[in-house]
This record gives sequence, C-alpha cells and structure tokens, in this order.
Amino acid sequence: MALQDIVAQIVSGLGYDLVEIDRSAGGLLRITIDLPWVQAAEGEAQVEQFVTVEDCEKVTRQLQFALEVDGVDYRRLEVSSPGIDRPLRHVADFERFAGQVVDVTLKAAIGAAATGQISANRKKFRGTLERTVDAQGQVGWQIVWSDAPEVKPGQRVSKKRVPPPLQALGFALDELREARLAPIVSFKGRGGAAALDGDESVS
Repeated sequence: MALQDIVAQIVSGLGYDLVEIDRSAGGLLRITIDLPWVQAAEGEAQVEQFVTVEDCEKVTRQLQFALEVDGVDYRRLEVSSPGIDRPLRHVADFERFAGQVVDVTLKAAIGAAATGQISANRKKFRGTLERTVDAQGQVGWQIVWSDAPEVKPGQRVSKKRVPPPLQALGFALDELREARLAPIVSFKGRGGAAALDGDESVS
C-alpha cells in the first residue's frame, strides 16, 4: 500500500483530516493533521477546535505501528497541527477559510485576456478569499485585493488620499497550483484562539 494511502487510512480512521505529508532528504516524515471542520448551523456562531498534543500522540502511535507493518522506510516521524500557512486543498478548506487572507499560485499565468491593472503573466496573488454564486447557483471562488502600499505601524495616512480600487480574480480549484493561508502574525489571531494553532507537534 502506498504511503499516502496508509497515512490517510490511519488518520481518517482516528477521526482527523490529513492536511499534508512531507518527506525530507534526512529521513524525516512529517504528517500534518487537523480536526474535521463542521460548519455551524445558520444563526449559530462558528466554533473552531484545534489539534492538541494528545491528538498528535494518538496519531503518532498508530502510524508508527502501521508504517512498521508495511515496511515504510523513514528515520523520524513527526505529527503536528497546521501552521499559520496551512495549505488549502479541498472544497471544505475553502468553505472553512472564506473571508481569510490567502496566497494562491495559479498553474498558468492569467493570459493576455487580463483586464485592468493585473499583469498578464502574473501567477501569484495575495488577498481575501471570497465565495461566489452565479445566476445558475454554481459556487465559485475569487480572491480580492488592493495594490495600495502597506501602511507601516505609526504611519499617518491622509484622509484625502484616494485608495486604489479593489481588484478581484475568479478561479476554479483545478486552476490552482497551490493555495495557503497567508502567514500573517497577529496577536488577535485568525478568529481569536486560532493564533495558538500550529504549535502542537509530536515526534
């Protein structure tokens, strides 16, 4: 059985989501897990739960046994929670993090048909992830950003200054090479306690 299948089977069997598998040249096998996201019912506040050290320990024990049985070659196993640059891979990830600032990289440049101020050979974008619904009820995704220069702490901005207009780029998930939460450090966190996430790991 392939490594991806072994890990996915163990992780999902224990009630977690497999976020990422990373193998380093030094023999480190790093597995990133998360708790399944359940969207809150309408009218209810969304409650985020986070992976604990105990969660990582439980997955580590099961993976060590399974990898030994299947003869997977590795030197050290590390199981951890996602960091502040968590990858977005599945539709549920995009639903969960809509409204957050993300970094997206397209597989191909947006092409000569690009309009406005967007460079036709641009592949990388940082902006707010938004969910869209067209007239036929089809769900889509777009990233919205402004090319205004970042305001430095303590810098005064004139109220008369007209900010650059917002720009938006729609995309399909199969057009993405990679999408991740933008690694923005804030004491307020991503929705409060989320700032603590990504620090738990067991090896």
